[in-house]
Amino acid sequence: MKKIIILSLVLSVFASLNAAKRDNRSVEKRDKMMWMDLSANWKRFTIPDSVSYYLDKTIECGFNIVVVDVKNTDGHVAYKSNIAPRLLEWKGKKIDPDYDYLKVIVDLAKGKGLQVYVAFNQFSEGNARLKTGPVYDDKKSWQAINYDPEMGLTPTTKLKGPYTAFTNPALPEVQRYEQSILCEVAKNYNIDGIMVDRCRYDNIKSDFSQYSKMLFERYIGKKVERFPQDIYEWVKDADGKYQIKEGKWFNLWIEWRASIIYNYFKDTRKALKKTRKDIKFAAYTGAWYPTYYEVGVNWASKKYDPSKDFKWATKNYKKYAFAELLDAYTNGNYYWAVTLDEYHKTNSAVRNETDSKAIKGDHLCVEGACKYSRKLLGDNAFLGAMYVESYKQDVEQFKAAVKMNLKESDGFMLFDIVHIINRNWWQPLKEAVVEQEGAMK
Repeated sequence: MKKIIILSLVLSVFASLNAAKRDNRSVEKRDKMMWMDLSANWKRFTIPDSVSYYLDKTIECGFNIVVVDVKNTDGHVAYKSNIAPRLLEWKGKKIDPDYDYLKVIVDLAKGKGLQVYVAFNQFSEGNARLKTGPVYDDKKSWQAINYDPEMGLTPTTKLKGPYTAFTNPALPEVQRYEQSILCEVAKNYNIDGIMVDRCRYDNIKSDFSQYSKMLFERYIGKKVERFPQDIYEWVKDADGKYQIKEGKWFNLWIEWRASIIYNYFKDTRKALKKTRKDIKFAAYTGAWYPTYYEVGVNWASKKYDPSKDFKWATKNYKKYAFAELLDAYTNGNYYWAVTLDEYHKTNSAVRNETDSKAIKGDHLCVEGACKYSRKLLGDNAFLGAMYVESYKQDVEQFKAAVKMNLKESDGFMLFDIVHIINRNWWQPLKEAVVEQEGAMK
């Protein structure tokens, strides 16, 4: 009995020391990332002097990493590529073909002591409003087939409403293509890391192509007689709104889709490390784990078993958790409510970007999302991320969100620099970072 008590005390002390070590590290060296969206900043960041000015402003606010977005949702890239179509004009602003958008930013940032991650929208290859991108041109066969409640099985380019046209992530040619452009940049540019975004299915309605049906049947070792109805059906509720009625293969379908994204992460990490051993592999996802299964993503640690908490998760779902495959990870806490107390005052339902319906839960505020992420990720570090426009004109709520992300996660990622510029919130941002890091020392 004494041995058990002593062992428990030792483990407790060890855990406390590790926690203290992590806290000290996070105060002294924690990463702070500033995202630089491609389309939103195109006019501004195609001018070197402007880039230099805003990098200095970023450094003044305590950030040590910039995330340079180089692949639009329409599939065009902002660097000299031998693979992907290149962006040379956006909203009337043209650049000379000899001008390398990415190289200019990388060289300036590295010269100022910043780390540089390059961000790619992975499985989006078309702008549905402008009707541009590979899925509208020579890669029509790549586009996802969505199970729309009104239109049935419909190619993504024929859907009404969505801004982004997604591919089918399960297609080998799509995966090879996306990996090739990541490796191209890792090889040719002096960068520190690759950040993947939209590395997922579009939503719960995607992809229901015959190719996905074939792969799924191979996965379960049986034929799906009623497709897609044996996965799920769209039915109207008493209010006339469409709801999902799960079929007999629904849970295994969720598991299989997670396996597709997991294996892509696994293969991509291997390809990148083969290209450059020192390159860091990072990802950005939404923080709303209880519904993120709808896009085929399990960003938790393999040590966490979601089948104990959710009816949609199979026993094998945890096999496809990819936290341990990443060198850096950030997730978006896109909520107005910062503290749990603020959320509890309303207990309102929230519908996140990728959700099929609104839900409730303590994870739907910044504090709750960070604490929940810590539970799911275990020893894997993460940077809490925020969307500046969630706070509109309320600068104090903005500052509170910055502080909470810094306090409850292992760092901080801000999306996007354009909103700080437009609102001239540099001083409030700097104050929030300095105040919170000072309070943690």
